[in-house]
Amino acid sequence: MANDAWDSGRAYEQYVGRWSRMVAGQFLDWLQPATQLAWTDIGCGTGALTSAILAACHPRSVRGVDASEDFVAQARQRVVDRRVHFEVGDASHLPWEAATFDVAVSGLVLNFVPDPVVMVREMNRVTRREGTVAVYVWDYAEGMQMLRHFWDAAAAVQPDAARLDEATRFPVCRAEPLRAVFESAALTSIQVRAIEVPTVFGDFDDFWRPFLGKTGPAPAYLASLDDATRERVRQQLESRLAPQDGGRIELTARAWAAKGVVA
Repeated sequence: MANDAWDSGRAYEQYVGRWSRMVAGQFLDWLQPATQLAWTDIGCGTGALTSAILAACHPRSVRGVDASEDFVAQARQRVVDRRVHFEVGDASHLPWEAATFDVAVSGLVLNFVPDPVVMVREMNRVTRREGTVAVYVWDYAEGMQMLRHFWDAAAAVQPDAARLDEATRFPVCRAEPLRAVFESAALTSIQVRAIEVPTVFGDFDDFWRPFLGKTGPAPAYLASLDDATRERVRQQLESRLAPQDGGRIELTARAWAAKGVVA
């Protein structure tokens, strides 16, 4: 069983949180919500999606929940707004009564829960009739290039690393499986789309450093290696990337997003 080590909010922000913030803007544009709605952000992490909701959607309130105490603490520090409340809790057993919110959203969390259908059913339960339930997850198989490069390099050094690759572990992170989860959760008017954002690194060190933070599947795997094997992965990864003039590494990150309406 993989140890995904979601312990450090700061490390997560440098690892993928900064790219999640870019996806969040396009995700919310796609939802086209009305203003003054009650929102919940499931698996709120360090507050990336909540911050985007406050900036773009003029909500009445936002309740964020995450299983990590450190992430919740970071979110409270980063997002200071009287309309927002963050708490520690389980995405598969939400601490609210039925029909509490107008919109329930989640960014980059669905694939990490034991049963994605249970989580989306919970989001459905706490959302009012004709409200919106929506999520996004990384396209680990192809479109999240920084992770695709990493796992391909790791498997070249240690073939057994392939079993830890999120593309293998999380088949829900594709268009049709994601749609199937929403259908199983009894949502209607379901739509699925890809969202793509640029991920630009100043040089290879800028790319590599976040993988040393021990937070997330790839950094946790890297932290488990001895120094010599870790260095071999680094060298293999550096050889696979194609820096631009000045050493910049220009990649893209694709997420799959799904939304549905509560019946």
